[in-house]
Parts: sequence; C-alpha cells; structure tokens
Amino acid sequence: MPDAHNPDTPPRIGVYVCHCGTNIAATIDVPALAEYAAGLPDVVVAREYKYMCSDPGQELIRQDIREHNLTRIVVASCSPLMHEPTFRGALVRAGINAFFLQMVNIREHVSWVHTNKEEATAKAKDLVRAAVRRVRLHKPLEKRRVEIKPEVLVVGGGIAGIHAALTIANSGKHVYLVERQPTIGGHMALFDKTFPTLDCAACILTPKMTAVGSHPNITLWTYAEVAAVEGYVGNYKVKVRHKPRYIVEDLCIGCQECVEACVYKEGRWADEFNLGLSKRKPIYLPFPQAVPQKVLIDPEACIEFKSHKCKKTCVEACGERKAIDFKQEASTEEIDVGSIIVSTGFKTFAAHRNACYGYGVYPNVYTSLEVERLVNASGPTSGEIVLRDGTTPKMVGIIHCVGSRDHNTNRWCSKVCCMYSLKLAHLIRERTGAEVYNFYIDMRTPGKGYEEFYDRLLDEGVHFIRGRVAEVADWPIHPSEEGKLVIRAEDTLAGFVRRIPVDMVVLSVGLEPQSDARDVRRLFNISCSEEGWFLERHPKLAPVSTFTDGVFIAGACQGPKDIPDSVAQAGAAAAEAMALADAKYVELEPYTAHVIEDACSGCKTCLTICPYTAIAFVEETKKARVNEVLCKGCGTCAATCPSGSIEQNLFEDQEIFEEVEGLLAYA
Repeated sequence: MPDAHNPDTPPRIGVYVCHCGTNIAATIDVPALAEYAAGLPDVVVAREYKYMCSDPGQELIRQDIREHNLTRIVVASCSPLMHEPTFRGALVRAGINAFFLQMVNIREHVSWVHTNKEEATAKAKDLVRAAVRRVRLHKPLEKRRVEIKPEVLVVGGGIAGIHAALTIANSGKHVYLVERQPTIGGHMALFDKTFPTLDCAACILTPKMTAVGSHPNITLWTYAEVAAVEGYVGNYKVKVRHKPRYIVEDLCIGCQECVEACVYKEGRWADEFNLGLSKRKPIYLPFPQAVPQKVLIDPEACIEFKSHKCKKTCVEACGERKAIDFKQEASTEEIDVGSIIVSTGFKTFAAHRNACYGYGVYPNVYTSLEVERLVNASGPTSGEIVLRDGTTPKMVGIIHCVGSRDHNTNRWCSKVCCMYSLKLAHLIRERTGAEVYNFYIDMRTPGKGYEEFYDRLLDEGVHFIRGRVAEVADWPIHPSEEGKLVIRAEDTLAGFVRRIPVDMVVLSVGLEPQSDARDVRRLFNISCSEEGWFLERHPKLAPVSTFTDGVFIAGACQGPKDIPDSVAQAGAAAAEAMALADAKYVELEPYTAHVIEDACSGCKTCLTICPYTAIAFVEETKKARVNEVLCKGCGTCAATCPSGSIEQNLFEDQEIFEEVEGLLAYA
C-alpha cells in the first residue's frame, strides 16, 4: 500500500455514492454521478450503493481499501453530522487514518433542495469534484484523550433535577445539586394532584426530596446560583454563589420556634409559595415539606434590616443554638466536576399580558397555578375553593391556551394545559359541585391514560365548548348575568357566539422559558431555540446532549413537557453523565486551531474573538497560544487573525482553496 503519510506519494482515491433509498436517487442520477467520479484524477474506484451507511456499504469501502490500496475516501451521501463518525470508523477498521475522509452532502444540499434532476446531478458532480481535489491534501490527525472527573453538577432542583441527582448518586458518584430557591421541589411542589391518575403530588415528590437531602453522595445547595463556569468536558471549574439566608444552616434544626416568636405585625408580606394568596412573616419556612428544613429571613421585610430596632424575639427563641446571623454575607465556593446537567425548568405565562381576560382587573379571575394552591390541603385555604370574598363558586369557566398557540404571545403548544385543565375541572367539581365549562381550541390528550381521563370528565358532566374566548367582562345584558363574570366565546361546533356567566374564571396559562434563559445559555455555553428553550444537539438522536460536550439538559428547560417526560429525560441525562464518568476519559476531535508562532504578531485580536476562551497570551514569548482541549474548531480565530498566523486542522487554507477551485473548475 502506498504511504498515506507521504505527501509525495500520489493519492489513491475511492468515491462512494449513496442512493439513500429514494432520498437522493429520486432527484440525482446516481449511476451517472458514480461514472463521472470514476474519471476524475487520482480516483481508483467509484461505486454506488443503496445505503452506504449500512454494514454492507461500510464493508464495501473496507474491502476496496484493502484490495485497491486506497489512501483517501470520498463519500457522497447525507449530512456528515449524522454519519461522518460511521464512515471514519470504517476507515480505521480498514487500516487508514480516520481523517482521510471527505463527505459530500448531496442529500440536504442537492436532492432535498432541487427538483430538476439534470441540474441536481450537475451540481452533485461539482461537489464531488471539489471533494476529490480537497481530500488529496488531508493530513493524518489523531484524537486526544482527556480524563473525566466523576463528579456531576445538577443545576435546578425541580423534579427533573431531583431525579437526575438521585440516579447518579445511587450509582456511587458524587453530585452537587444547586437550586436558586430556598428549597427544592420546583413547580411540582405546588400541585395537589397529578394527572391522569390523580396521585397526591406531595406523596410522590416528598420522599424523593427527602432522599436528596439525606443522600451521602449528594451535596445540596439551595438558595444558591452558578456564578461562573470554566474549563472543558471532564474538567469543569464551577463557581457557586451562596445567597445569605441569615441563618446558619448547620445549626438550624427547623423547629420554627423563631417563626412563631417573630412579632412583626404590620403589612405582612405576600407568600411567594402561595403566589400571593396568603401572607408570611419576615422569617419563614417556604412550605411544610421544604427540603432542607431550614428557615430564612427576608431582609426586605425584617425590621432589623430596616431600622435595627427589632426586639429580636426570634434570636431569643432560637436560644443556645444561635442559628440566626443578621451579619451573614454572600459567599462563593468553587467545585470541580466532569459533567453538568441543566434542569432549570420553566416559568408560566404572565396572564396580565392578555388583557382581554381581565386578570388583575377582576378579583375572581385566577391563573391555573393559583387554583393549584387553592385546592391543595397545605394551601392558603386548606384545600377549600373559595373566592376572595369568601363565597364558594357555583359556575366556573376554564379558558385553555392562555399564552399558547397564539401568534400574539407564544405560537407553541404548551403540552400540559389540556390535561391540567381537565384535572382542575375534576377537582373543582368534586369539591364545590359547581358547573364547570372548559373553553378549548383543540383537546390534546396524547399520553398514556390521558384520553381515558378526558372521557371520565365527559361522564362527570363537565361542559366543553370548542372555540377561542374573545373576552371576560363584567357588564351584564341580562338579569342572569348580574354580579357575574361573562365569558364571551365562539362555539365552533354549534356555530354561534355564546355568553356564559360564571363566578370564577381559571386561566390555563402556558409554559415559557425562564426569564434568564439567555444568561444561563451564555453561562454554560449552550444554544437556545428562537423561543428561548435550550437547544439539544439533535432532536431525535441526541435529545439531552448539547453542542457543548459534557453539558446535558433535562426537563422543561428544553421545551414544554409533563412530569413523566421530564423524569424520563432526566434519567437519560443522568445516563449520559454516568457513561461519561465511567469511560474515565473522552476523545477530543483533532480539528482544532493552532498558532504559527513565527508569524504571530501578538496583537491579541484572537483572544477577544474566541467564543470558547481557548486562546491565551503567553507573556514570555508575546505570542498567542491555543488550548486544544478548550478549542471546538469553530474557525473564528483563523478567519479573524490579521497576520494569518492561525491555522485549523482539517480546514487549512490550501485545503479550502483546493476545494473552491475544484468546485469552480469544469472537467
């Protein structure tokens, strides 16, 4: 076999064209393309096959490498994002360097964007010709190995973060779970029941929360945020900022005697956990099942922070434990981890943005989350559904898709609204006997047992009106509407506009990305979709991986999903993190940039332009240097360097120029 490492040896190139079923062959004349490739300079063999990525297709390449002493391979098929590793593996098994491969994407770039077969075939020939000229200059490259630290950081303590943390911790690896709220639990902690089985949410969630708090392999940090992330896959350095609770957590035993002793009476503060439906003291425990069972002090409400004239009865109640510390300050801690799981969850649509429904104007218009607290036994009304004037509603309207499937707000379906609306309809009817009307656009019940739950609501006598609600108003045009809220909506099944007077309106608000999702994206160097949801590497083949190696996503931060889907995705993210840790090392792609020191002027332009902070300035030599472990091969520095002193493996200038010349040449 000719020496593939010797540039003076003429290359022996094999070209392989894939039919991809009819994805390619329906638009491109594949036999003609293979015949054309066979006549290009240095091409020894050119073949076509129905599915090149299949085992027989790969074996065809391996056999030709051995029999024809091939030193370079061109594969014309689909996207290299999907199958470049497949064909590189075939080259390695045949005994040549994996990077003596060049792929031509004739599916996405040609067949899927053209209808004229003759013109599509001509374009495919141009691309293959360019690849043949380029692959001659490919150099042998080797992947590098980086050791993996087994510790894992989980960011976000909702049900997804909890499940991921427990899964990893149970495998024997240490987990740092960081939650910015004073307690873990997330949105699920607000719920009374879960659909479609009507299981007690607390009965499901609380044992898992307790397990997190007591697990020897989990370091739980609540009321804390990730402040900075540096490093690379397997070796991340993370700074975590702890906000002051004004409570020494190691000394607090959660007895809440300090809460009872607090004498603050005037202007008691809205309870965030109950969404402002009740009040709390300046020193408080977020909710009875909170984990950790540690109180905290709100400096915005506490007299001691305002005037320093508080009697400090809370300190007296704490006694010898001395757990209260009014001088506590924020602190920062640095940890080393090998991988990170981001499970920062979602926020609900702000109902006041849709002014037509009267939220914030009419006191008896509630959001779905507020009703979740009303029906909860630990909520502000101990599970009784009463209006703000103390009466029990007899007529209730539930409006679906508030902030979802609406070009004025959010175009996406929030996935859970139909089902939780059905759940709330059941609970309201069960506890009050009220007539319940559901106003929906389409009923979407695709999960296991969901359609059956919908049928159950029909049997219970809940009313369903298909049509978008136009407005909620309080001006009557009939005596029966006096003192009521009137819902005006089109009934598309009956074919007319209806006016339904009700005592209570429930707005089924949709799910949105967190307000700081863009900041979190930059912190972990991951991508967001146009809407703001964190973007996965591949929607089907890599749904929990991101484009930053070692960083995974789980739960509703990736898109709207219910509890089972969140838990399933959390398990998948945990499995990815465990697989990474168990491998003990990771191979890094070699198409990184490098600095030609003799040509470097030390201008530092590349330092500010690198999105991965992979370039440092060496004071001794006054030259730039690329950290190949941090470099992702984006090419930004090579394109920006004014002196042309930065090159990138597999994308060197001469390789690109040769490909361009091949593309423009006429053979």
